[in-house]
Amino acid sequence: MNLLQKQSQLEVYIESTVFGGKSIARIDGMVIFVEGCVAGDTAKVEIYKVKKQYCEAKLIEIIKPSEKRVKPECSHFGICGGCKWQNFNYQSQLIEKENHVIDSIERIGGFKNIVVEKIIPSSEIYFYRNKLEFSFGTKRWLKKEEVNDETKNKKEFILGFHAPERYDKLVEIDECFLESEQSNKILNFIRKYAIENKLTAYDNETKNGYLRNLVIRESKFTNEVLINIVTLNSDPVVMKNLTNSLLSEFPKITTVLNNINSRLSQVAIGEYEVIYHGNGYIQEKIGEQVFKISANSFFQTNSKQTINLYNVVKNYSDLKTTDTVFDLYCGTGTISIFISPFVKNVFGVDSEKSSIENAINNAEINKIKNCNFILGDVKNEIEKLIIQHNPEIIILDPPRSGVHPKIIESLNKFKIKKIIYVSCNPTTLARDLKLLSDGGYIIEKIQPVDMFPHTYHIETVVKLSQK
Repeated sequence: MNLLQKQSQLEVYIESTVFGGKSIARIDGMVIFVEGCVAGDTAKVEIYKVKKQYCEAKLIEIIKPSEKRVKPECSHFGICGGCKWQNFNYQSQLIEKENHVIDSIERIGGFKNIVVEKIIPSSEIYFYRNKLEFSFGTKRWLKKEEVNDETKNKKEFILGFHAPERYDKLVEIDECFLESEQSNKILNFIRKYAIENKLTAYDNETKNGYLRNLVIRESKFTNEVLINIVTLNSDPVVMKNLTNSLLSEFPKITTVLNNINSRLSQVAIGEYEVIYHGNGYIQEKIGEQVFKISANSFFQTNSKQTINLYNVVKNYSDLKTTDTVFDLYCGTGTISIFISPFVKNVFGVDSEKSSIENAINNAEINKIKNCNFILGDVKNEIEKLIIQHNPEIIILDPPRSGVHPKIIESLNKFKIKKIIYVSCNPTTLARDLKLLSDGGYIIEKIQPVDMFPHTYHIETVVKLSQK
């Protein structure tokens, strides 16, 4: 009988993990992807998908646990899907992440014998995030023992995270180890307040319900706190009462605002926002510089590790006071401003209006005169900017999807001396490095930086130069 059939159960040894959080076992040369295991486990699994080159299996039980296993801190581990590696000791996480970078660059990029510098670990592995986003809903993700209990299938008021790959069900969260103990208290207070005051949660079926999202942003160096309540519609009376209650319980909250999102989209960004307390933003320090962060603008989520990341960017750039630098996908201008004391000019480009507004304000706050921020699509702006300003260095910090092909075409066409690529996705990084190598760029250095302990995510900085 062929063991690799649907519903077949077998014992496997877990060799390693792959980018995405799944683990790998092999039977007769066939790769089996398994959720919930760590490298070194011996496990009983059940096959549920069979393809020509691989199978997928679910974990039935751990027969012999790996020496790399540790007890997860969080009671929601394995359910919410946020910290998939919390049962994996931190040193082993770092080794796996390093290997993911090497594997992607060699396997997807086609490069050989790539040398990757030793990963920079995070100084804090719990409570390191400066932002968390929660959702309100009416359907709770049920535990195995609750599935057949009809009393548990009724609609209720839920505040938590979306269950993995489910837009309609939420895991009720009362404690999370990612942001801070204070954020947990705020989370539970708002839940209790909403239930006691009969505020409704947004229902994905009826498309009704007042409360949609709760976003908590905390600066780690200035201790400022932003609370953003995302709602279906505007109700100033409700928001004023909620704000007053929040401030009474948590007087250190810096600002409270309300984003109104009447669209079907479940993003925690409104069509407009109303400020009910404070100035509508918080400030964070990175090194000696101060940065303004509004509710919807992008900012690196691990403030303390961001300093290490940006120092790598600065050191890889070999900056000179005569250099003109482009910071593409600049966000709130953090990299631009961080490197500005060491160069002649920086031009930052981003398509998000609030980010560019924050970037301009951040330059003013820090009395920076040599940063220029441009609102626009990078692929549409890059060639005319290169012609106008002839940069020595280009810094790329794209989203997970990587750099748009038109931008890479432009970089290959103009043959900029030096590119510093900051990536949050090793697979799209490898793809883009391959395309840049076709234009004559060579890889000089690669530095992984762990911004997200207990997850498979990894930030990577690559230095490229023209042959």
